[in-house]
Amino acid sequence: MQAGRTGAVAALAGALALSAFTAPTARAADTGITVSRVVVNGGKPIVVGTTEVKRPSVTFRITLPPGQNTADYASYDAEPFLYHGTTPAKGADSGGLQMGIYTCYEKSDLIADCEGSLYIDPYYRLDSNNDATTWKIGFVGRLFEKDYHLVAEDYGTASGGVPIRRYAKATVNAAPEPVAKGKPVTVTGTLKRADWAKHAYTGVADASVRLQFRPRGTSSYTTVKTVRSSSTGALKATVTATLDGDWRWNFGGWSTTGGAVSSGDYVDVSGAGGLVREMHKRPR
Repeated sequence: MQAGRTGAVAALAGALALSAFTAPTARAADTGITVSRVVVNGGKPIVVGTTEVKRPSVTFRITLPPGQNTADYASYDAEPFLYHGTTPAKGADSGGLQMGIYTCYEKSDLIADCEGSLYIDPYYRLDSNNDATTWKIGFVGRLFEKDYHLVAEDYGTASGGVPIRRYAKATVNAAPEPVAKGKPVTVTGTLKRADWAKHAYTGVADASVRLQFRPRGTSSYTTVKTVRSSSTGALKATVTATLDGDWRWNFGGWSTTGGAVSSGDYVDVSGAGGLVREMHKRPR
């Protein structure tokens, strides 16, 4: 590897929703290469839907063992990936989440710092909802002779893991609009999440979801009540109209599922302290 040289020139199909991680140094037994300082997605969880390709950022360091340097080989390389099961080699080649394009810059004869991104296509690599879990961290290290023949290729592992979560989304509708002050307002909606087996969004059952309100002219929402979603992901609550403002649903998420916040639905309350009335949803 030379300074500034691209390590992987093509994005590999397959990846999963990752959550960010920082991994300690790991070692590939025969090549002697170590990989350290691995950070994915800036330390944040990775949440994946049903169709959108995700490219979370990755930074890491490659270190050659003492006694070797770039003059000994035409090139060297190491590539992190995520995998299931007990064998990292299987994870890299069969269903693992791999790097897309990345570039490495030599800091010394033994060290190169790399930056790039993972390539996560949920349609091709996330085929089970059981994939919403913590993935293990591995890497493949490679050494090449001066004629660019492969000298060694070994797989290593690192401690720690990467949580991957299913993307969730919520909708809201508050009615009637407008409504007289003191009368009931019914707020409905749905909570759905990515189903990687069906490649569609399906209802989230028995989830605790907060109904929140923001009075007109303010910037903060306050939780009014908490309800549980139905078996199909339906949400419903009835409240008393007092002020003009926006209603929304807020789901905090689970270890396997990302959080979801609906847009706000504005309700005009006639007789609510002389506030300006609107006969339509407030622009967002």
